[in-house]
Amino acid sequence: MASMKAPRRLQSLIDEGLIDTVVRQLMSGKEATVYVVRRRDETLCAKVYKEATERSFRQAVDYTENRKVRNSRQARAMAKGTRFGRQAAEAAWQSAEVDALYRLAGAGVRVPKPHNFCDGVLLMDLVTDAHGDAAPRLNDVALTPEEAQAHHATLLAEVVRMLCAGVVHGDLSEFNILLGTDGPVIIDLPQAVDAAGNNHAQRMLLRDVDNLRGFFGRFAPGLLATDYGHEIWDLYRRGALAPGVALTGRFEHAAGAVDVRGVMREIDDARAEDAARRLRMQAAG
Repeated sequence: MASMKAPRRLQSLIDEGLIDTVVRQLMSGKEATVYVVRRRDETLCAKVYKEATERSFRQAVDYTENRKVRNSRQARAMAKGTRFGRQAAEAAWQSAEVDALYRLAGAGVRVPKPHNFCDGVLLMDLVTDAHGDAAPRLNDVALTPEEAQAHHATLLAEVVRMLCAGVVHGDLSEFNILLGTDGPVIIDLPQAVDAAGNNHAQRMLLRDVDNLRGFFGRFAPGLLATDYGHEIWDLYRRGALAPGVALTGRFEHAAGAVDVRGVMREIDDARAEDAARRLRMQAAG
């Protein structure tokens, strides 16, 4: 397998013996550049986070709410937007993905297995297709109705497993799910939120499930009439959610007074997040 000249950010991993060679660049987005790398007889994936000055994606306050920083000096600096504060915010953003990945892999969620995090580079399994090539993203794949229903069911089970582990992806869509040899694998977790500690977790969970419904519903229209999101969150809220729980896709909404101000705030938040998501999709494309 041929190799390329190692980018500066990956040279330290070669010097440390964590990887042997860099094969090729896999993709480049606003937040990170991903490379295929080799370590002895293994082919892995190296996600190189871009420096804070290179990144333009606005770290939405909804995602970073309740994120832990190491000390009060960091917290003050982050609030003031100083250079040190921007670096601290960047480190918190990166570590959120790393922490979530290790946590979810440990819980048996279908995510790439992480191997190491060194100098702003996340080393993890490369998700491959049946030919051993890098697996395609779901948005690049055409599905039969049967395949769509099967993958949708698999991913709903993973959303449940994630929530049982206390994590909401926060930006789950066909753009950050790979179709590996044995089914879909969830990637890109820098915006993952703590389900119990973030006030926006419910809305993000509902949006994640809605995104799955909308995508797979293109191939299996029967899915468009389901409401798994509210059902999953209601089970979670009542302490009745567990991996493998039987879901119906139906949910009875209680009748009651409408909080108009709250609804408008939700709409404004959703618009802002959709704009940010479109920027990431453009970068990923």
